[in-house]
Amino acid sequence: MSPRRVGYLGLGSNVGERRENLQRAVDGLAAQAVRVLHSSSTYDTDPVGEVLDQPAFLNACLQVETALDPEALLDVCKELERELGRLESGQIHGPRLIDVDVLLLGDLEHTSPRLQLPHEELLTRRFVLIPLLELDFELETPAGERLANALVELGFEQGVRLAGPPLELAP
Repeated sequence: MSPRRVGYLGLGSNVGERRENLQRAVDGLAAQAVRVLHSSSTYDTDPVGEVLDQPAFLNACLQVETALDPEALLDVCKELERELGRLESGQIHGPRLIDVDVLLLGDLEHTSPRLQLPHEELLTRRFVLIPLLELDFELETPAGERLANALVELGFEQGVRLAGPPLELAP
């Protein structure tokens, strides 16, 4: 069994009851080998990437603790997405009921055909950096890059607006 590590997951939804979708993801993680320690507030965010003509997303980040290795954690996240009704549309950055991304896992750097840690878009997405920094303003990548510095360098093109309180954690 691997040592327990603190990691960070990104949640997003822009189809249906967005907050309920995010909350169901938190609840589903609690049933796996992933302990949710903290949730950020939720944020309304403008779509970014290849598909800009779609509804706004609701995003949040979670601080988690797990003994799972990176690939096993990704498996849990992908299975959770399927259980919650996410369909594989094949459209990158398109509308989705739920998205659960592994962003960081301790000080691990990992690259496989399925997963890169830290997440390859971690330092380029305001909708990820803002909720992550809410959880830990001093957060750095394993290579020592400060997330707060990355946020300052991004500017304000990507719209991110506070939408609501943190998601509820399992007792």
